[in-house]
Amino acid sequence: MCIVLLDWQPDSPTPLRMAANRDEFHARPAEPARWRGDIFCGLDLTAGGTWLGIHRNGRVAVVTNYREPITDRQTGERSRGLLPLAFLEGSDSPEQFCRELAEEQHHYGAFNLLVGTPESLWYLGNRGAAPQAVTPGIHGLCNGLLDDPWPKVQRAKQRLANAITADCSTEQLMDVVNDHYQPPDSELPDTGVGLDLERLVAPVFIQSPTYGTRASSVVELHRDHDPIMLEQGWLPDGSANGSIQRS
Repeated sequence: MCIVLLDWQPDSPTPLRMAANRDEFHARPAEPARWRGDIFCGLDLTAGGTWLGIHRNGRVAVVTNYREPITDRQTGERSRGLLPLAFLEGSDSPEQFCRELAEEQHHYGAFNLLVGTPESLWYLGNRGAAPQAVTPGIHGLCNGLLDDPWPKVQRAKQRLANAITADCSTEQLMDVVNDHYQPPDSELPDTGVGLDLERLVAPVFIQSPTYGTRASSVVELHRDHDPIMLEQGWLPDGSANGSIQRS
């Protein structure tokens, strides 16, 4: 399902700070983040795409799916995981990329996409979010639209705000998304997938034997040096899968 928290301050020396979880079936094969040419990202070995990555030149891209009832799901003929790679490998501005993608968005399954540079951050979702510049401030993106007030999004945005206020380190930003809190049923959104699944995916960090948080990542974009990305892999029992990968 995935969740992305970000602090966008385009006029500051560190325009973007981001903490994110990638949630997926544990049986789906993937490689951890590493440098692949000029791009630092993980790799989905089923469809060949990625969920989050940076380029040495300061570009960043991250994709999440959009939660829909099973009866409404359309997989699309193209993998949404190819979208971050397309931006990272290209030279279009975030605005240009999103506006051009809007003409092709129907070819993909339900997605939310954030693409950026230290100067510009844009968002597009093919379930009702037209291309738009992200406004300065703290935002949360899960499997609804940007800043939909789901309990996990609201809680994680506050955790990120607290971390920024405390001037935490890059490594400490990882703690923002290492949060197993289970909201009460009365607060859960009704996205048409049934209460059992809503409960499973309600925490920021999802843990179960078959599906859960596979990786946590932190990204920082800077004006005076290269971008930074950290990734920690996770096992089904919630324990760390190896050491933190660093760009």
